[in-house]
Amino acid sequence: MSADLKKSSSNGSEKSLINEEQQAKISEIRRLIGPLPEKLAIYCSDAAIARYLRARNWNVKKATKMLKETLKWRAEYKPEEIRWEEVAHEAETGKIYRSNYIDKHGRTVLVMRPSCQNSKSTKGQIRYLVYCMENAILNLPADQEQMVWLIDFNGFNLSHISLKVTRETAHVLQEHYPERLGVAILYNPPKFFEPFWTVAKPFLEPKTQNKVKFVYTDDPNTKKIMEDLFEMEKLESAFGGNDDSGFDINKYAERMREEDKRIPAFWTKSESPPEPMPTSSVDLISFDSDASNSGKVDGSASHVSDSEGLISDKSVLVTKSSDYGNGSKELLYR
Repeated sequence: MSADLKKSSSNGSEKSLINEEQQAKISEIRRLIGPLPEKLAIYCSDAAIARYLRARNWNVKKATKMLKETLKWRAEYKPEEIRWEEVAHEAETGKIYRSNYIDKHGRTVLVMRPSCQNSKSTKGQIRYLVYCMENAILNLPADQEQMVWLIDFNGFNLSHISLKVTRETAHVLQEHYPERLGVAILYNPPKFFEPFWTVAKPFLEPKTQNKVKFVYTDDPNTKKIMEDLFEMEKLESAFGGNDDSGFDINKYAERMREEDKRIPAFWTKSESPPEPMPTSSVDLISFDSDASNSGKVDGSASHVSDSEGLISDKSVLVTKSSDYGNGSKELLYR
């Protein structure tokens, strides 16, 4: 949620400033949303609103509905209040974790291992995914809005697919974390995964397709993708790097407990004072009424994009996603 209004491409190098017309649309959405309590006001930075606009191809009406739905969800779900101890049991096998390295563009890296699923609770899996997303965002530098997903398919098979978790994951990522994915590396996906990609690809915009990279250890051409994105000395050996330390749940738990301490300060600072609220809580009814006639924010959703889809915990499935602006395709796990 940085205040910087730069947009990064999938390789992290392309950046463009918001122009006057786009800034006017951001201001219009602020007007339509109205006053907000402090945490939601902090969430609605110019950069955040721009992400929702990109996800809806700069359509103010659609972006406003999408953002209102997220504000309603955040007010009810309270993702910023999730702490490590609540989700630690979901993390024990290392199915999702934030790496201790970043890519060459400074972006946070989330490692995902769908074969390491250790829970049958959809609610628990989604809550842990949300915790991981919030932590990754907390650690983004000021000039980055997007992150990298490293998806390790070692040991993955069809038994790891869950349609229910996939749908829930797709919904949360698509609707509430638009434009957060910079690039997704699918590392050694099995052959049976290819038909999913074949079905999904026609629904993806070219910019979305370019965010999904297939990498195989026996293909020297794809190895360059990793070398271009990462410092190989710091990259895990599981992804072709030179660091063989592996995932240690005890060390990771210590890291997360320390990082949890930073969360309250993050949600009480604001570059400009939030507008005073006429009431003590968010007007969820007005959010609902606005969203109720929107259905799925973009009913036509003919293209897949970022949020929709890449991965939750452990089930891999290709789903159709919304115009996330620079999305990546919908590959999910449970």
